[in-house]
Amino acid sequence: MGVDIRHNKDRKVRRKEPKSQDIYLRLLVKLYRFLARRTNSTFNQVVLKRLFMSRTNRPPLSLSRMIRKMKLPGRENKTAVVVGTITDDVRVQEVPKLKTLRPLQGPEVRACQRPTGQPRLQKLTLDPTLLLKRF
Repeated sequence: MGVDIRHNKDRKVRRKEPKSQDIYLRLLVKLYRFLARRTNSTFNQVVLKRLFMSRTNRPPLSLSRMIRKMKLPGRENKTAVVVGTITDDVRVQEVPKLKTLRPLQGPEVRACQRPTGQPRLQKLTLDPTLLLKRF
């Protein structure tokens, strides 16, 4: 007689596509799925995973933490990409120049030197100075 193997724990439980039916989000998923498959960049894989996340599981990033992490050596001319919400921190007096994908209430109002154009995530894929870390 053989051993009966339990197969109820074999299933991988993770999202393979977003739940949202937003066509622009679906186009971004198509783009980053292609880039994650065809390049060896972990940046594209992380962005693809973050695009799948629900709003409650998408981790926010505080403004003070982003400023602190971008001051590390070697990150002077880099662009930080955050797939999620940047929360305002009122303790920060000087806010650096920000480019956000959507206007936020706190940091965007305080950043007086904000550029007029807002970048698109598709244009950021072509930028060689990208930095995406799990802060």
